[in-house]
Order: sequence, then structure tokens, then C-alpha cells
Amino acid sequence: MSILVNSETRLLVQGITGKEGSFHAKRCREYGTNLVAGVTPGKGGEVFDNSVPVFNSVDDAVSKTGANFSLIFVPAPFAADAILEAVEAGVKTIACITEGIPVSDTVRVTHFIKGKDVVLLGPNCPGAISPGEKCKVGIMPGYIHKPGKVGVVSRSGTLTYEAVGQLTGIGIGQSTCVGIGGDPVSGTTFVDILQMFDSDPETESVVMIGEIGGTREQEAAEYIKNDFSKQVAALIVGKSAPPGRRMGHAGAIITGRAARADEKIKALEDAGASIVPSPSEIGTTVQKMID
Repeated sequence: MSILVNSETRLLVQGITGKEGSFHAKRCREYGTNLVAGVTPGKGGEVFDNSVPVFNSVDDAVSKTGANFSLIFVPAPFAADAILEAVEAGVKTIACITEGIPVSDTVRVTHFIKGKDVVLLGPNCPGAISPGEKCKVGIMPGYIHKPGKVGVVSRSGTLTYEAVGQLTGIGIGQSTCVGIGGDPVSGTTFVDILQMFDSDPETESVVMIGEIGGTREQEAAEYIKNDFSKQVAALIVGKSAPPGRRMGHAGAIITGRAARADEKIKALEDAGASIVPSPSEIGTTVQKMID
């Protein structure tokens, strides 16, 4: 088992003929993902990587190939419409890699999908990967992953890779690794992914990586305290960030007391999570937690 991506995933890449889309579509396919279609308006009828058909619309791609997961590499001004097109075509799981999407566009998208049977990762996320299923949907380096029992969920793509590199380096494999994105508004929360991990028998513990900005970590802490049945190691970055200054991600900005790193750490500590002292200690903290 895994969450979100597995051997049944039939991948569609929106923006497959662009520089980033073509590069990462090939890497996903090389990893073992079943890439069945691409979409670039005006380039329907072309063939990508010798055998993958390209369509003008998502609706056409889904009806012809049965694609059930869309990976989006569409420029920021058009990315929101690309997400909506995938939803309207019946795609149930979507990962939007694009960064720089206006918050007003993301608000429109999240309002549209509310109450629908759709999972949206991102925007501004690295995607998801299940090493045991040999299925990668996103931009993460596949070679650093190892099949195992630890789930990873993070707002930061780079720190996801750091966590995985450390875990793999000491022989700890991963069930599924998920990036939820670093924008102020995103389609999926920590709680959404933690609920999936809690129901996954192949996930025995979880690494959660948060940062300054918003209250998503406190919401996760409440869920962990009251409903989550597995061990959690939590890292919160941004302890030295000055208030009012954006740090890296668009959503990483301290706009009130609750957005500060120390408040998030306290909430997670009170919930029973094992706090990771620094990014360099992710692996060792998890090792101590599961031993």
C-alpha cells in the first residue's frame, strides 16, 4: 500500500512539451511511473518520448487514455485554469509544480474543488513518490528514495529531499513522500495527508516538516494529539526569521504570534511529536523515535 500514487497511477502531464515538463516527465517515466499522456494546446497529435501521445485538451487525454493523475508544469498566469481543466475532465489527483501563481487564483481554485472528490497537491510543490510502488509524480530525485515504512509530508521540497537522503543513508525507507507546497493557500493540508497516512498499513511513522507562516502546523498538532495513531517526528524551520519578511516560500512569513516557529514547535511538542532540533538531525531523531 501507499498513498496518492501507486502502480495503478496513470499519469498525464500538462505542459509536457515545455522545457521543465518534458525533462521531468521523462524522469518520472524512467523511475517506473506509467506515463500515458501529455497535454499542450495546439500540439495535439504529436508523440512525446517516442510513444506518449500528446493531446490538445485534458478531457480528450482522459477519455482516450484513462489518465487519473495530472502533473502540471503550466506557466503561472495559466496554471489555475490548467488545474480547473483537469478537475472538470474528471482527474481525481493533481500535483501543481508551478510557483508564483497569484494567491487570488489559488483561492478561486480551492473554492472550486471544495467538496469535490479531488486531491490537489500544491501549488509550488515537488509532488509525491512511493518508492515501493516505483511511482514518482513530480520533480524529486528518485534515486535517493528507499522503500520502507516512514511517511514524509512537507511544505518544503528541498527539506523533503534532505529528510529522505538522511533516512535512506541510515537504512530507513519511506512509504510515500508528499510535498503539500509552500504557498499561503494550498489544495492539501498536513491534516489531509496525516489522515491518509493513518489509514495506510504500510506507514508506521511519519516525518512532518513545517515552517513559519500560517497555522497549518497547529492544526496538524491538534489532529496528532487527538486522532493520529502513529509516531511523528516534526521539524519546524525559520526560528530566526524576522517578522514581516518573506523567507523563501510565499507562505513563509510571520504575520502574527501563531505564525512563529516557536509557537508551532510548542504545539507539536504538546501533541506528543518528537521535535527535530535542526535539519541535520532528521534521520537521527527518527532513528531514536522508532527504536
